[in-house]
Amino acid sequence: MKTLFDKIWDQHLVEDLGDGVHLLHVDRHLMHELSGQRGQVELKKRGIRIRNPELTIGSMDHVVSTVPGAKGGNFPWADKMIESFRAEGKRTGVKIYDIGEDGQGIVHVVGPELGFTLPGTTLLCGDSHTCTHGALGALAWGIGTSELTHVLATQTIVQQRPKTMRARFEGKPAHAVTAKDLILALIGKIGTAGGVGYAVEYAGEAIRGLEMEGRLTVCNLSIELGAKAGMIAPDEKTFAYLKGRRHAPAGALWEQAVAHWRMLPSDADAKFDKEHVLDCTTLAPQITWGTSPEDVIGVDGRIPGNKPEALAYMGLAEGKPIAGTRVDRVFIGSCTNSRLPDLRAAAGIVRGRKAAKHVKAWVVPGSWRIKQDAEAEGLHEIFLAAGFEWREAGCSMCVGVNGDLVEPQARCVSTSNRNFVGRQGPQARTHLASPATAAAAAIAGEVVDVRSF
Repeated sequence: MKTLFDKIWDQHLVEDLGDGVHLLHVDRHLMHELSGQRGQVELKKRGIRIRNPELTIGSMDHVVSTVPGAKGGNFPWADKMIESFRAEGKRTGVKIYDIGEDGQGIVHVVGPELGFTLPGTTLLCGDSHTCTHGALGALAWGIGTSELTHVLATQTIVQQRPKTMRARFEGKPAHAVTAKDLILALIGKIGTAGGVGYAVEYAGEAIRGLEMEGRLTVCNLSIELGAKAGMIAPDEKTFAYLKGRRHAPAGALWEQAVAHWRMLPSDADAKFDKEHVLDCTTLAPQITWGTSPEDVIGVDGRIPGNKPEALAYMGLAEGKPIAGTRVDRVFIGSCTNSRLPDLRAAAGIVRGRKAAKHVKAWVVPGSWRIKQDAEAEGLHEIFLAAGFEWREAGCSMCVGVNGDLVEPQARCVSTSNRNFVGRQGPQARTHLASPATAAAAAIAGEVVDVRSF
């Protein structure tokens, strides 16, 4: 009997190349201007056409400015890259969702939002957090620029078949424990190398209880486990989320698609190469303390001393409570936590309160559409009244390639996915947390247990 992963992989096998290496068909391909522009230009130089331009879409996200009202980048080189990406899309017939257009935003936000990401498909993108799309029952992973050009030219990918792992999140999480807390707790348990060589399926009561946006958050951090892909079996929530979206099937094709998707979940007696179980009932809201996503504790915990170099970089002391640590910046955004429910959760904490005077807090919606919907609900007014900045859609301070950076040695509570040395800027100190925990830190001016709010 087969797992969800096995079914999708086998359905896309073009040829077995031996030694576990396979040639697979690629159903969907996403591009952003940072890596996609380079891939397009490389094909143009070599005189190679894009095989199936209709199976690729692009969006502006990495280098775009998020300054309110911005229509380009923060630097001349960024504007040049944006214009090249735009021009190559027109030349090749690849649909590019441009700045200020419904459909523009972080690729891992707009793919599901547009219904371009579908259950049972293979989906690739030149970005490590492509694993996000597995939340809809797709087999998705990130690729490099050379692989990106191969996909554009052939609509295939050569890949080593990974092993399978199932991570079961059992029990009902307590109040204020979110999808971000669940996946951070798993990373803390098995480490950032725990998923190397595996495609991970997330299952269990806590996963089934998540709405689609929470599932996207869980799968987004699969790469932080070292996993090739992260997946959740499609169910009625998946189908309801996708129905009527721009690129989703419609009419009779919708009914045919759903009938196929219902066959995708892992068979009851399917065997996985490895299994992990996490008891969610005792979890507190999580926050990282070091320079790796595995350096994570409950917000009510004390700072470990097992990584002296990380403590020195972060300016923390062993044995002290993480709560009470002064915070300088708060960033709510990224492909991990910038969707409408994330913004609602943060606004629920912020409403009627003010950010601490010494804290600079930003909210960066994940897409143009999310920004419009949030503003229709008045969420932006809640943030602005509290002293937060409300910005344009984009990757922003998650990686800072557009110039949105945390100052040296400033401490940022961030809803993004990586807290590596220098990730948010030279000497920046990053603590990963949920939108609610980040919002609470902005109000308190320090790391605080959101349950006290």
